[in-house]
Amino acid sequence: MKAIEGGVTAAKGFEAACCAAEIKYKGRTDMAMVFSKKPCVCAGTFTSNVVKAACVQWDQKIVASGEPMHGVVVNSGIANACTGKEGFDACEKTAKAVEKSLGIPFSSVAVASTGVIGMQLPVDKLVNGVESMSKTLDSSLAAGTDASKAIMTTDTVNKEVAVTFEAGGTTVTLGGMSKGSGMIHPNMCTMLAFLTTDLAIEKSLLQEALSEVVKDSFNMITVDGDTSTNDTLLIMANGEAGNAVIASKGQDYDNFKEALFYVCTFLAKKMAADGEGASKLFECRVVNAKTKDDARALSRAVVGSNLSKAAIFGCDANFGRFLCAMGYSGATFDQNNVELFFESANGRLQVFDKGTPIVFDEDEALKIMKADAVTVFVDMHEGTEAATAWGCDLTYDYVKINADYRS
Repeated sequence: MKAIEGGVTAAKGFEAACCAAEIKYKGRTDMAMVFSKKPCVCAGTFTSNVVKAACVQWDQKIVASGEPMHGVVVNSGIANACTGKEGFDACEKTAKAVEKSLGIPFSSVAVASTGVIGMQLPVDKLVNGVESMSKTLDSSLAAGTDASKAIMTTDTVNKEVAVTFEAGGTTVTLGGMSKGSGMIHPNMCTMLAFLTTDLAIEKSLLQEALSEVVKDSFNMITVDGDTSTNDTLLIMANGEAGNAVIASKGQDYDNFKEALFYVCTFLAKKMAADGEGASKLFECRVVNAKTKDDARALSRAVVGSNLSKAAIFGCDANFGRFLCAMGYSGATFDQNNVELFFESANGRLQVFDKGTPIVFDEDEALKIMKADAVTVFVDMHEGTEAATAWGCDLTYDYVKINADYRS
């Protein structure tokens, strides 16, 4: 596997476009389209929130149908959640606008939205946006980058990635883009992610790989503990690389899954680091836990704790907060087996040793925690399983951003 430049247009046969439709924002792009002329096998995972946006319900039907997908239209600014029949109609009218402009079935067009909940989408602006983008679809890497910027809301940076890998002696490309900064606590998997690949693969295996990879990538990030109404992860595979169709598990499937994990983890960490108001990436790695579920629960509890996040922001090596979060994670363990360390590019320091606090150098701890990325490393000494979760620090700016989000 090799990391390369690009995003959703890196794979053969995929095009992208964006436009300024003024859905909510003025003076910036706020709609994007990703498209493949060749029909794609598709798979997806979605929010577990019972309150699901209209676009999530629309996309779930497409993925479940088993029918091919040609593309996705995304808007930022308004989430199209809690919008009733009018919201679902907006999805259909958007897809039918693509059908009219590009001559493909509207049932093969996914839609996604991100932004304010409870507002109706201006359908006329969506339709005009689709018509505009249909004329400017482009396979260049720049077009993919522009699309990744158009789906941003409170994000401060766009998020895209691409890799190549081998399948049956053929070079295959996988690319993707995502957005997410606030309301980030995926359990599906306001996060959206779209992946494109020229791999030829059967739908059932594509779905299985995506569902498994999500568990240790997107489902291991948290910014604020809020699981969005709109969480959507879609992957489209058009087969244009020309490899023999992957119809069973083996080396080719493993190569794809490795690439998929890399892409999903890369995008997930980018979202965690770009949490609303964040100043640094906060990681917790748990090793030697009894079970995989325990390792996941423990690491997610640590990065999800507001007290832990505040300590990371203040560069305060108050290890008791992290142990406390582990204690209410739902995992059972003996605190007398636990070792806890702080790590960063600036060094590594143990602060807790099997039930006993260690007297440590506060200046050394401060140096470690001032880095742009800080890891809490926990050795449970009770098994062989491991997991890593990612989050960010909790800053004053988080409250400022969310106190006036609608205005």
